[in-house]
Amino acid sequence: MLDNNTDLNRYRQYLLLLARIEIDPRQGLHLDPSDVVQQTLLDAYRKRGQFRGTTGAEKAAWLRQILSHHLIDALRAVGRKKRDVSRERSLELEIEESSQRIGKWLTTEQSSPSQKLDQHEQALRLADALAQLPPAQRDALVLQNWNNSSLAEIAEHMGRTPASVAGLLKRGLKRLRELLAERE
Repeated sequence: MLDNNTDLNRYRQYLLLLARIEIDPRQGLHLDPSDVVQQTLLDAYRKRGQFRGTTGAEKAAWLRQILSHHLIDALRAVGRKKRDVSRERSLELEIEESSQRIGKWLTTEQSSPSQKLDQHEQALRLADALAQLPPAQRDALVLQNWNNSSLAEIAEHMGRTPASVAGLLKRGLKRLRELLAERE
């Protein structure tokens, strides 16, 4: 059972990362991931008595499910006049896959067995660290690593040169590693 709002807020940056991944800026949608996450946390707080899990991983899965429903509603509100059930189902799968990609990315970044924490905790740490990066660095890393955008696509989206984006990625990854090392 969830005890309080602080417990849910621990997942804010993780959910925000997932929402940013799913709201691909290349689609031209004007949707703020922060708004979707806020609605997700509010809904989760209201439904906290329904949560029956006991582990952090179960809590993260429950929150991902609520997030996917709010993303579907938000996407429908900003431009999807017709209900697309296949897109709704695929969005739930995409959020789960994004979560798994985060876990795989973390696993490949581990350099020693002592750094191996519960994958769920690592994902929360990664999301918290990404939130501390300057927005341009964070966005470039998310576009490259989770949206699989090429350097040219990122540059076009961000209105920068490919060389500038390469610098953002290099600095962002370096700082991200520093932030993650500080939290060990």
